[in-house]
Amino acid sequence: MQFKYKPLAIGLALSTFAATQAHAQSESLALEEIIVVSSRVPLPLRQTGTSVSVITDIEIEAHGNFALTDVLRQLPGIATSRNGGTGQTSALRIRGEEGFRTLTIFDGIRLQDPSIPQIGPQLEHLLSSGIGRVEVLRGPQGLSYGADAGGIVNISSRQAEEGFNTSFNVQTGSFDTQQYSGNVGAANEKFDIFLSLADYQTEGFNSRSSDSVLQDKDGYENTSIHTKVGFNATEELRFDLVHRNVEGNSMYDACFSGTTVHDCTAEYELNASRISASYSSNNFSHSLSYAETETDRQNFSLGLPAFGATGQTNRLEYVGSVKNLPGFDLVFGADQEEAINSGTGRDNTGMYLEYLSDFSNSIYLTAGVRHDDNDDFGTNSSYRFSGAYLINVRSNSSLKLKGSFGSGFRAPSPYEIAYNSGSFSYPPASLINLTQEESEGYEAGLEYIAGNSLHLEAVYFDQKITDAIYFDSATYSGYLQDTGASTSKGVELSGELQINETWNLTLNYTYNDTEKPNGLQRHRRPEHLANFGASYFGLDGKLNINAFYRISQNAIDEVSSTLVELEDFAVLDLSANYNVTDAFQLYARIENFLDEEYQEIIDYNTAGSAGYVGFRMSFSSL
Repeated sequence: MQFKYKPLAIGLALSTFAATQAHAQSESLALEEIIVVSSRVPLPLRQTGTSVSVITDIEIEAHGNFALTDVLRQLPGIATSRNGGTGQTSALRIRGEEGFRTLTIFDGIRLQDPSIPQIGPQLEHLLSSGIGRVEVLRGPQGLSYGADAGGIVNISSRQAEEGFNTSFNVQTGSFDTQQYSGNVGAANEKFDIFLSLADYQTEGFNSRSSDSVLQDKDGYENTSIHTKVGFNATEELRFDLVHRNVEGNSMYDACFSGTTVHDCTAEYELNASRISASYSSNNFSHSLSYAETETDRQNFSLGLPAFGATGQTNRLEYVGSVKNLPGFDLVFGADQEEAINSGTGRDNTGMYLEYLSDFSNSIYLTAGVRHDDNDDFGTNSSYRFSGAYLINVRSNSSLKLKGSFGSGFRAPSPYEIAYNSGSFSYPPASLINLTQEESEGYEAGLEYIAGNSLHLEAVYFDQKITDAIYFDSATYSGYLQDTGASTSKGVELSGELQINETWNLTLNYTYNDTEKPNGLQRHRRPEHLANFGASYFGLDGKLNINAFYRISQNAIDEVSSTLVELEDFAVLDLSANYNVTDAFQLYARIENFLDEEYQEIIDYNTAGSAGYVGFRMSFSSL
């Protein structure tokens, strides 16, 4: 393995050594950070044997990117690709797995869209405004989340604070981009409500380098409304209602109307609602919810309807837990989901049980099993085991050894089955009887935490997808299926160092060796990914300056059945925030400061250097 940017790695090693010596006397609270995504119940970090990354609203604002995927791509183990600018088709791959295996949840609502071929999340329509926290769980997670969960992105909106609070944001900049967004929150002992609104539009740039004639701008518009209402009936019983509406309109290149054209538009609308009741006591917790999502997509070529699809998901879910049993806790649940693609539906019913040890203050074990019953593919079982061993190195620093092993599966989607049996399919795809994919993976790692100033993590992972389904890009006959395993294995290294009240540094590096059953590298999976961040706080905390540097190396793509190497690239983003008053903030940023020219997908352009400015106003009253 050869990594070209060695000074970055050397700098991390030196800085972490210095931090270990300089901050040994800090008081640690990091191990008590509460993580929910791992086992569906709140657990402190010290008890989790899985790998979880967390990003908060403060960090999201420091990055400043409009699209949430542009923020998440700078976490360990995550790679993204996009067909052009903001709003174009996007994929977020966790440890090299396909983007449609990334289960994305927003305030309990699953954003998987059954109107698209693989029932994946349409992350290109997910803006970063109004988000309070994101937890990313890496690796196959079929246990409590169900089929085809190759990694979890769990998003929470901001929490309403006591009294009445509101904020308003305006941004403008390159490519004739404007975003107007705002949040309104109110809370007392009984009620709380949070409302987030965002209106984004950009003229964009020419998405396709092959569009050398028209060279039109491929713009995008997005209006997002997210509402969350809570009612505390008693100290133990709470009711929540969430509603989300997103309308996205994008222009793109290379649709078809007899011949290839570049005057293409796509309209997208999501309506999603979830109602839940939660009961929690010292020994028990219960949560019952019902969620419904509806998506409507329509594409146009030369202004005329080309193709469209509708999708609907109805999900009933129960999650419970029993605590303070002799040496262990239990988490259990059941769910029933109906996914409908343009009138064709399928039901899946699942139930699971997980054991969480509670017999030691230094050893933590989990073991769980899940059973699914799918309408079309019968019954399946998934499982996960994890463990963590905590060692007190000093009175204020700890070393955690951890590991996990899990499995999952994905049944062919109704769209894939219908396509292969429809009029557009022909041999070899029309002759194939698609079967389910199966996944499994394990990881082993360690974390070192010294006070609140230093957090280091190193993880080795090895996972595989057996009998992966893919579209026949050579002859366009339909959906084919590999025989054998597609693998991803490698190392994730990450570190965060708070040098003092003025400087904070972050760095992560991912080495991912991916292979298809034929031994060739998997497409659009960089072998090397690195991210470096530096934050400066000055003028008594009023000024914050950030630099984010990301590197991608050794990725390939495919054009007409020919493998093509993607050029390595490095992108530097800069941002600055200044608090004029407690209620008024100015901010600015430059994305791709060095004007790097690169492609993440062959023939699809990326943005050059772009600048944005804006302001934020906030008001609160008790």
